[in-house]
Amino acid sequence: MAKNTLDKLRIKIDKLDREIQSLIGARAELASAVAEVKKTSKDQSVFYRPEREAQVLRSIIERNDNLLKDKDMAHIFREIMSACLALEQPLNIAYLGPEGTFTQEAALKHFGHAVSTLDCGSIDEIFHQVEKDNAHYGVVPIENSSNGVIGGTVDMLYSQGLKICGEVEISIQHQLMMADQSQEIKAIYAHQQALDQCQRWLSNHYPNAELKPVASNALAARIVKDESNAAAIASEAALSLYGLERVAKNIEDKTGNVTRFLVLGKEDVAPSGEDKTSILVVTKHKSGALFDLLAPFKEQDINMLQLARHPIPGVKWEYLFLIDIEGHQKDQHVKIALAKITERVLKVDILGSYPVAVL
Repeated sequence: MAKNTLDKLRIKIDKLDREIQSLIGARAELASAVAEVKKTSKDQSVFYRPEREAQVLRSIIERNDNLLKDKDMAHIFREIMSACLALEQPLNIAYLGPEGTFTQEAALKHFGHAVSTLDCGSIDEIFHQVEKDNAHYGVVPIENSSNGVIGGTVDMLYSQGLKICGEVEISIQHQLMMADQSQEIKAIYAHQQALDQCQRWLSNHYPNAELKPVASNALAARIVKDESNAAAIASEAALSLYGLERVAKNIEDKTGNVTRFLVLGKEDVAPSGEDKTSILVVTKHKSGALFDLLAPFKEQDINMLQLARHPIPGVKWEYLFLIDIEGHQKDQHVKIALAKITERVLKVDILGSYPVAVL
């Protein structure tokens, strides 16, 4: 009896799979038709619409009422949308490489796996590849919940003209790995930030190992693949990608460690209904300058999400402020606040308005 019931259930599943496949195919045909409409319109350049995708994913989560978790359902549609967008315009995304970095993970989480990725050796190179149109978009780290703002990214945002058009968050869990875990560990490779985030654990377990900072955790994994008595701190993806053995799992000192990444492009993003705006501000050298900067946000009842001070590149003892606020620059109350701030400071750069991360 149980076997007959199982067979019947499998028949129903097979039938549903065919229906789902057919519906996905119909969606793909509509996506292809959308591409044709865009090609004949004045706005031919913009196929990827961050605000539209955010709205679709939010709707999927809001109406989800079945056994699958909201995020799982949204991830399934993320990949369907990614494949359909590839029919309109295959996207090339620049990220901080090599393969297996958290930045690559962020890029694929945001855009889906139907995109092509361009491995870059530095944050600067990501900006340059997008500027030169070798990549449609770039993904860069901007802040970590344990280590704060990423200075190299802020420097490039200040000196370059790209727009922020999205954000994505990745939970950071560090794995200790090596080619042969039976060997003694004499050296541990990792990005300096990863070494900092695992400092207490490393001190307790490998106090005599030499800590060797490198450009990325994925590069660390690639190095130890061919080096004896060496281990790397890297991601779960790097563990399998480079064929290494896990020595220890989740060695970060603080649980809940999250890195936020920015998506960079050249186009402004329309309002999605739930947005952030990022700005860079250089204040005047006078008493109360910071108060003058912040007051318009309070007057317009705008929630400030981040205020970070950072040295101005190439200028000694001069600082700028990176500010994230709720709302879109086209919102009237945001417009009023930014206009007032512009009158009170030396410089304001609106880096972009973009949808709040959905996944």
